Amino acid sequence: MKKLFTAVIFSLLMPLTAMAAEYSDGNGYTTIKTPVRTSDPSKIEVTEIFWYGCPHCYALEPLVQAWKKDAPADVDFKYQPAVFGRGWLAHAKAFYIADILGVEDKIRGDLFNAIHVEHRRLNSEDALAEFFVNYGVNEDDFHKLYDSFSVNSRLSQADAKIRAYGARGVPGIIVNGKYLVSAQTANGNENIFKVVDFLIEKERQN
Repeated sequence: MKKLFTAVIFSLLMPLTAMAAEYSDGNGYTTIKTPVRTSDPSKIEVTEIFWYGCPHCYALEPLVQAWKKDAPADVDFKYQPAVFGRGWLAHAKAFYIADILGVEDKIRGDLFNAIHVEHRRLNSEDALAEFFVNYGVNEDDFHKLYDSFSVNSRLSQADAKIRAYGARGVPGIIVNGKYLVSAQTANGNENIFKVVDFLIEKERQN
C-alpha cells in the first residue's frame, strides 16, 4: 500500500518536475547579466523588441496578438522598437509618434502588411506621414513630432535599455527585465510564448 501511495504521488509530481526542468538559462532563454528596471514593479513586464521592417517580427506578430489577448492580469505588455541600423530609425520614430497620438494599435497590423505584403517603401518621414494621414493623423502634427524632444528622448531611453538587455537582433521578448527569449533560444517562434509563460510563472515564485 505504501509503495502504491508513493507511486501515485510521484506520478502526480512528474508533470511539475518536467515543467520546471523544461527550460533553463541557455535552453529556452538567456538570463540578462544585470536586470533592467521595469516601469511598474507590481507587474511582470513583458516587452517585445521589434522592427516594423523585420520579416521575422512580421511572422511573429499573429502569435504576439494571440498571446496578448489572453495575457494574465499581472502582466504589463509593452513594445519597444529597436534601431540596429540606419534604416530602422524612421520606423522607430513612427512607433513613438503613433503611441503618442494613440493610434499605434490601429496602424500596427496595417503597417506590417503595407511593408511585407504590399512591399511599400515606408522608410522615410514623408512616406510615413502620408501613411498616417489614412488613420486620422494630421500631416503637420506628424512632421512636428518626428524630430521632437519627446520622440528623441524615448529613442534614447529605448536604445539604452536594449543595450542593457544585451539584445543583438529582433524579434526578442524580454521578461521582467531579466530574461531574453527569441526564436533561437526557444527553438522556433511557436515555442517563444511557452518559454515566456514559464518565465512569468518563475517570476511569480520570486
